Amino acid sequence: EARLVESGGGLVQAGGSLRLSCAASGFARDDYDIGWFRQAPGKEREGFACIDRTDGRTYYADSVKGRFTISSDNAKKTVYLQMNSLEPEDTAVYYCAAGPPGTAVAGGFSRYEYDYWGQGTQVTVSS
Repeated sequence: EARLVESGGGLVQAGGSLRLSCAASGFARDDYDIGWFRQAPGKEREGFACIDRTDGRTYYADSVKGRFTISSDNAKKTVYLQMNSLEPEDTAVYYCAAGPPGTAVAGGFSRYEYDYWGQGTQVTVSS
């Protein structure tokens, strides 16, 4: 059974950093693209970073560009999200999701492009 598990969330002060992990297991193939999404209370789920697992290209929304970095350790089947210069507006539940190859290069920020989801991890940034 395909499964994604996020970890690394927590409480951090504004300006601080966190690194989230997304561990994949049970997938029939290793070249699925991974996206990171977040959802704050009362808001839509927002896609903001994704990675093409085939060529390693990364894509970011303007809201996180320059602050967040997505990377992949294919041997460990784990994708990471390094988050720096965190702001209170970054407070949300963070999810990783897996989609078929080509998802990232096609845009990669729509939740409807992804087939598998993790359970989410809470990130809270205090001011």
